[in-house]
Amino acid sequence: MKTRYVVLSVLCYAMAMTAQNHRTENGGKQVEDSTDVFYQHLQLNEVMVTGVTGDTKLKHSTAPISVVTGKELRQTTSMNVIDAVAKQPGMAQVTTGGGISKPIIRGLGYNRIIVMNEGVRQEGQQWGDEHGVEVDGNGVGSVEILKGPASLMYGSDAMAGVLILHDAPSPLEGEVRANISTEYQTNNGLLSYSLNGAGHHGGFVWDARFSDKMAHAYKNKYDGYVAGSQFRERAGRMMLGLVQKWGHSHLTWTCFHLTPSIVEGERDEETGEFMRNEEFGVKSYHKTLPFQQVKHYKAVWDNSLNLPKGYLKATVGYQQNRRQEFEESADDYEVFFKLHTVTYDVRYLTQEFEGWKMAAGVNGMWQKSQNLGEEALIPEYRLFDFGGYATVSKEWERWTLNGGVRYDHRHLKYDHTKDFDGVTGSVGAVWNANEHWNVRMNVARGFRAPNMSELGADGVHEGTVRYEIGSPNLKAEYSWQADLGVDFTSQCVEAQVALFANRISNYIFTKRDDVVMEEGYKTYEYTQGDARLLGFEAGVDVHPIHRLHFGNTFSYVDARQLNQPEETRYLPFTPAPRWTSEVKYELTHHGKVLNNAYVALGLECFLRQSHYYKADQTETATPSYTLLNLSLGTDLMMGKKKVAELYVTADNLLNRAYQSHLSRLKYTDINEATGRMGVYNMGRNVVMKVVVPLVFETKK
Repeated sequence: MKTRYVVLSVLCYAMAMTAQNHRTENGGKQVEDSTDVFYQHLQLNEVMVTGVTGDTKLKHSTAPISVVTGKELRQTTSMNVIDAVAKQPGMAQVTTGGGISKPIIRGLGYNRIIVMNEGVRQEGQQWGDEHGVEVDGNGVGSVEILKGPASLMYGSDAMAGVLILHDAPSPLEGEVRANISTEYQTNNGLLSYSLNGAGHHGGFVWDARFSDKMAHAYKNKYDGYVAGSQFRERAGRMMLGLVQKWGHSHLTWTCFHLTPSIVEGERDEETGEFMRNEEFGVKSYHKTLPFQQVKHYKAVWDNSLNLPKGYLKATVGYQQNRRQEFEESADDYEVFFKLHTVTYDVRYLTQEFEGWKMAAGVNGMWQKSQNLGEEALIPEYRLFDFGGYATVSKEWERWTLNGGVRYDHRHLKYDHTKDFDGVTGSVGAVWNANEHWNVRMNVARGFRAPNMSELGADGVHEGTVRYEIGSPNLKAEYSWQADLGVDFTSQCVEAQVALFANRISNYIFTKRDDVVMEEGYKTYEYTQGDARLLGFEAGVDVHPIHRLHFGNTFSYVDARQLNQPEETRYLPFTPAPRWTSEVKYELTHHGKVLNNAYVALGLECFLRQSHYYKADQTETATPSYTLLNLSLGTDLMMGKKKVAELYVTADNLLNRAYQSHLSRLKYTDINEATGRMGVYNMGRNVVMKVVVPLVFETKK
């Protein structure tokens, strides 16, 4: 099933279904899912979201927030967790081959988005096109998407928004839970499995997971099998903790290991076929040169203390990110980048009193990088930043008002010493007009300091087949964004529209340079200018009868550099306008063998992207294309208990050959045999997935 547009009240349905599933899984009793919950919109508006300061009712959130539930994640075909959420309205992804995805929110990405995982900001190589988010998607229980500046809570780098990757909830007292899942994809032969066990006894909680995934080269109608697109991924997680009346304390360790080969796009001039290692076949799972080794280790200590009039939260995390690139030999690396990061977050949140809630906190991080190879992607650096904030909210009759202010300071030392300061804030209001209509308004100021790649890059980035040059004179980015959202919920229709206007000073981006720094690689340099982004997301879901749903969404963003001629007017790598449509029919409910069975037919239509950065052939226009998708799924029941979830999906059913406007491989070499430039995206892909949940009660 395609993930639906769940901005504002539609997400209430998703969250309520998640809560119901959690009660089913955590309570040790089987509770049959029912879409009757869908019509209880008044109760569903009571669900809580955590992306703002503390737990806040969704109907009282002034900023646009979407939620993707665990059920939706399992029903979606994806290579990783970013690929799974990229189909949400307002979301997109920059891709490099089949296994690397970077999130885009409303046309902005990289260091303008913070990904939160295990309660801390994920710090790897957000600045790199050829590097994804080092998180095991099997361990993600749900995702919150904050759209728009979130610097108030998260500091620098949250200018575009935040992705919060939530873990599955801990079992209830006296319960042991296990979960086994496996998946196969036909296009690239992806094979994966994940094993999970968790328990709760006497206030002691634990959770352990191991996942393994591998895929050979993917294929499409024009390129055949794309050499260098295979990858291998392994991940592990262990959590130990205490849950008591005074609060909780959790200690979590995670490790993530990704080995992607690198797609260079080199072809035989006569045949147009990819140059490949003859030692391995096109369906080999073995890594081939060049390839990367990406390892990420994390330890997080998360604490919450209940106080008489509020609660105090303190989270400390350590992360180590390692990236090695092997070009000529599988035994000797040319690049070895190591990044150490310590993050800290301390905040106090009051309980609600007479409609008032307040919060204050400090957070930040320390970083140190090392270059241990012959080549360097960016200079070695040290970073320290600090931020403090305060917020207040007030509920009054049908209105909710909130606002806050924050100060940030970032110190960066490499060949130069840089200091950046930012004052940010937000103010917003929600009007719950009646049980059907909600109106949301918000104005926020964002801040982002330049990253090390933008300031000091000077070398080849193999995964993007280009040479990058930084600029040490770049200034910090500042933004003002206004949001207006209206949603309507009734028994048969859910509709919503969310409009935004974003003005960014000193917007940083890359542009093509005619100077050849190294033979065989295009040269790109960082520059900046003032920009503005306008856009909207709209959606409607009609269910004229209990079992039938017809959903449509549309996403659009227009991103321009101000006061520029035609060739440099549009910002590079802006997502194309996208329309999605899905018809879903629910076959069974409360079935004795098959329960919650459904079949769905969906369309993804990407319009032509003719707004692109034309100067120096930095970008080219991207034609429109439409993908047809089919999916079906069911819960398998035995003795009134769910024993498995079964899913089959077919993406790009008609095997359409296309190039995403945000694919980095769109700009690799021209196929001299056909005249087509670059590598195309994945063709038809049929996916089969099985999830087996197990719940046991222990003696209390």
